Amino acid sequence: MSWIIAAVSLAFGGLALLGFLAVRVLRAAAALSREVDRTEGRLEPVRVLFGERTAIARGQRDESAAGGAYDRRQRPHVARRKDV
Repeated sequence: MSWIIAAVSLAFGGLALLGFLAVRVLRAAAALSREVDRTEGRLEPVRVLFGERTAIARGQRDESAAGGAYDRRQRPHVARRKDV
């Protein structure tokens, strides 16, 4: 009977440890998410400036490239194949 009690208590201890580590991982993921958001906010003015400068270099000065927000789905520098 003492072996059963020892096994159950060891199992609960292991589950408590896994729960503690899971909380630490979730907190680290939340901190990483905040860091990515902060960095993305800091890089946004640089993306706009880069869009302006590349539009000037290509001779395509227009309002969408100069003042528009960066959209990851739009990649004007990638040529789309028409035969696909």
